[in-house]
Amino acid sequence: MEQDKNIKTSRASQTRAKDTRPQTWTPPSSLDAPPAPNGFRHRWIRAESMGFDDTKNMSGKIRSGWELVRADQYPETDYPTVKEGKYAGVIGVGGLCWQGYPKRLRSLEKLILKSKLKTETKHSITIS
Repeated sequence: MEQDKNIKTSRASQTRAKDTRPQTWTPPSSLDAPPAPNGFRHRWIRAESMGFDDTKNMSGKIRSGWELVRADQYPETDYPTVKEGKYAGVIGVGGLCWQGYPKRLRSLEKLILKSKLKTETKHSITIS
């Protein structure tokens, strides 16, 4: 009986690491954003660079059909938002704004660009 008292268990067998299930690690991302609803595609668009508004880029995107995605469109989540300025309330971080583009506009855009390319290649002069 005295021999049973002297048996020591290893410290490694007493840790919780063996009892816990394996966890996966994903790198942190400051560009987390909500998934696009059906019929839209979303992407980050530059709103400012080095502290200066990039009005040319933003106005060009908005004119071509991109729409700013507001944080109140996703009330159940907590995405980073622009706090002040003309883009206040829009999902954004670090000079980037989250914008959506209707897929139907993209298909129309492709058709127009294809016909424009056909016209340009038909009228181009080849030099041999």
